[in-house]
Order: sequence, then C-alpha cells, then structure tokens
Amino acid sequence: MDNLFSHAPSAGQEPDPADVLDPVVFTAVVPGSVARAFMGFTEHTHLWWPLEDRSVFGAGSYVEFEENLILETADDGRTAAWGSIDDWQPPLSFHAAWHPGTSALWSTELRVAFRAVEGGVELRLVQNGWEGAENPVATRAEYEAGWPLVLERFVRFMGGAGA
Repeated sequence: MDNLFSHAPSAGQEPDPADVLDPVVFTAVVPGSVARAFMGFTEHTHLWWPLEDRSVFGAGSYVEFEENLILETADDGRTAAWGSIDDWQPPLSFHAAWHPGTSALWSTELRVAFRAVEGGVELRLVQNGWEGAENPVATRAEYEAGWPLVLERFVRFMGGAGA
C-alpha cells in the first residue's frame, strides 16, 4: 500500500536543498549602551545604510523604521516597503518579515538582537526562511555577501573600528 500522506518523502528521497539552507547569522560589536545601539540601528538608519549599493531607489533615498514598517523613500516621494515588523522589543530586539525590493508575498525572517558584552554591545542578526525564494540558494548567497558591508557601515557609524 502507498503511503497515506502524499507529501511524505519516500524512502531514500533526498530533501530539497532549499529546505535545509542554514540561516545567515552575523554579529558585530559596537561601543556604547544597548539602548544607544538599538537607537542607532533603528532611528538613524538613513545615516549609515549603504543606499548606493543596497536599496530600491539608490543614493539620495531615505530609509526609516516607521510604525510597523521599514520604508525607503525616494527623493521624488515614491516609497518601497522593505519589511513589516511583527515583534518590537526596544532596546533588545526586533523581528521583521524582510522583503526589500520585492512584494510582501514572499519574505525572509529577520531578527536583530542587541546585548551588552565586554567592550560594548553585540548586535546579532539572524535571517532565515529562504524556501519561498525563486532561487533560494542564490538569494541566501546574496544576503550572506551583503550583510557584512551593511554591518560594517553600522559599526563605523556607531564609532567602532571597521574591519
């Protein structure tokens, strides 16, 4: 008799690689307090985010956390939602459905958490949920390559030593 559950893998069937992609995880340490680091990341994003390389509208646009959204606004007034925040715990963390430059029909999950460590504050960024992407492996690889640039800009903005 066949398996009653049509979605159950048959014996010996390998899982789809997109189903087993690990989260992208990065940490960075910045000087100061947890509250200062959280505020720098969420209230002053427009001052340090590399909009010339990592944005919908490019240099000259403005990115901000506004209510439950992360928005980019072009100099001509057009807006693009980068994500929607569904867990806001200042100054410790936030969690968002992350979809910059795409529709909200598919998004990854982004959690950014802050904690005091010797010498300052550790920011820990975890992004996962690749399986809905058109090309999960390539999408994950883009973020794995891009986050170090973004976080290095944040560290320098907060007065830390760049890599």
